[in-house]
Amino acid sequence: MDPEENIGKLWDRLITRSARSGFPQAAVSLDAVRPRLGLVFRALGGDPGLAIEAAAPEAHGARRTLVQHLAASHRRVEHAWADSEALRLPARLDLFPEPGLNRDLYLWLAALAALDDPKAAPAGWVRGPWLVTRVLEDLPGMRTRYARLVEAYLPLRPDPQRLPKAEAAAEVAIRQALVDPRDPPALPRNKRPPFPVALWLHPDPPVPEPDPAGAGSEGESNDPEAEGETRALEDRRRRRAQRVAMPERDTGLLLFPFESIMSWAEYLNVDRPTEDDEDLDNAANAADDLDMLSLARDNRRSASRLRFDLDLPSAANDDTTLGSGILLPEWDYRRGVHKPDYCRLQPMVALEAEPAPLPEHLRRTARRLRAQFQQLTPVRMWHKAQPDGTEIDLDAYQHFAAERAAGQTNGDPALYQDLRTGDRQLACLLLADLSLSTDTWVSNEARVIDVIRDSLYLFSESLAAAGDAFALYGFSSRKRDHVRYHVLKEFGERYGEGVRGRLAAIKPGFYTRMGAALRQSIHLLEKQPAEQRLLLLLTDGKPNDMDQYEARYGVEDTRAAVREARAAGLQPFCVTIDRDAEDYLPHLFGSQGYVVIRSPRELPRRLPQLYAQLTR
Repeated sequence: MDPEENIGKLWDRLITRSARSGFPQAAVSLDAVRPRLGLVFRALGGDPGLAIEAAAPEAHGARRTLVQHLAASHRRVEHAWADSEALRLPARLDLFPEPGLNRDLYLWLAALAALDDPKAAPAGWVRGPWLVTRVLEDLPGMRTRYARLVEAYLPLRPDPQRLPKAEAAAEVAIRQALVDPRDPPALPRNKRPPFPVALWLHPDPPVPEPDPAGAGSEGESNDPEAEGETRALEDRRRRRAQRVAMPERDTGLLLFPFESIMSWAEYLNVDRPTEDDEDLDNAANAADDLDMLSLARDNRRSASRLRFDLDLPSAANDDTTLGSGILLPEWDYRRGVHKPDYCRLQPMVALEAEPAPLPEHLRRTARRLRAQFQQLTPVRMWHKAQPDGTEIDLDAYQHFAAERAAGQTNGDPALYQDLRTGDRQLACLLLADLSLSTDTWVSNEARVIDVIRDSLYLFSESLAAAGDAFALYGFSSRKRDHVRYHVLKEFGERYGEGVRGRLAAIKPGFYTRMGAALRQSIHLLEKQPAEQRLLLLLTDGKPNDMDQYEARYGVEDTRAAVREARAAGLQPFCVTIDRDAEDYLPHLFGSQGYVVIRSPRELPRRLPQLYAQLTR
């Protein structure tokens, strides 16, 4: 190795290590505490519709040490804040040397966000002390935790004695506000902002900009995910962005201030409209280094989109549509109203699907499940003390004779018994998510769609053995005017090779407009005369679509559909393999209305068992 290169690496390692702060050995990740945070946030009055996501780092502009400048570190910080879509918290906390303190900080930030009231909060830096005071007054039990956090946090703040006079005065004021937030002193004016306070929420949360180009509207979307990007990064942090005009393709690449010569530019035109995204990781690293992402609309299609379109079924091989479609309403949570006839649902059936036997790899499990579910089949049993029947009921006759001897007979005697068949009075509609996300692999042998197909096979084998009425449907969508509703098995249709052929023909595609599919399922299930009617949803993710049907909007519409199902006397229940489902499913189905299957490969076996438990 070149000696100069070796020395450079050693120098970089030394500077980076010297500038490092925090306690990695005591780090706590957001994923580790997410379920508990969701429970605390909602129990304290936080909006139950908000997801919990990782916050994106932002530049703070405060003074840094010389070593931090040399290492190009500590320039940005992850603030905690909430908006109408999500509660955003640092992805990882290693501020304190004890994991317990870092967990306490997560809980404290969740409490702040739960009681935050942007309309009532004062403007400026005093918003932090004002909110702390409110939390300590409304939640006295948090005082001990807050005092412990302040005691551990003050030594980690910048030392006022090492700061210029004006910045030192500001730091002293912040320290006083941390210790006693009830009456914070005035913050001296300064050229630089003070170092961010980890125990407060974001001082100036980002406000989403309007979309003049209409990317969030119902027009065509050029988002890579919406167009079927075949590669994606696991990064769900909300980033600050602005919309700009599309630059010319032959223009320059970089514009940056001199002091950031060693960093990425503030604006980067990634001009690769038709190239494969082999440098996706490098692009993500570039995005991590930018405080503001500039987005422009490009109407040219990329190679990745072409791959997506080729994976979709052609019109000649698609399922056959049944009629002109069904108009359904959709819930707009922002206005608090149903938008009538807003979605068009299209029933479809695979008429050309060849009848098929049960796959070989499922036959052994199917035999075992059929034997178990046959025990649930209504059996013939004697109904005693009947006014008429096939045989004399000796017990009833002896009782009648004793009463007559005592002169206590009253009315016509019921002296017969009759052998009749019992009745479970059950009906179940299983609605399966067939969106494009089910095309992902869960193992080296199977995709999510394969697991769902096997689950439908075994579910059908089990319910056919029990004799319960059931129907199978699948759904996907491409915006509000094309919600695909695949008929796999209708109520009253005999389960056999024809149904198995339709199950074998299902394929993933498009998106997940869950509310419309649920409303059509409610309509079909309401017609069944059973006493117990179960609406079972099988999915691998959240509601989403290409238009505004994403994030909070899609979740709230689905929640409204679930409420409509309960109002109709149905029992909605969700079975999911989404690892993040506990962030949003309690809000949709309630704490007892869903189950998360941690290992997708267990779904085919677990689904019939869950049905048996729900209908016991």
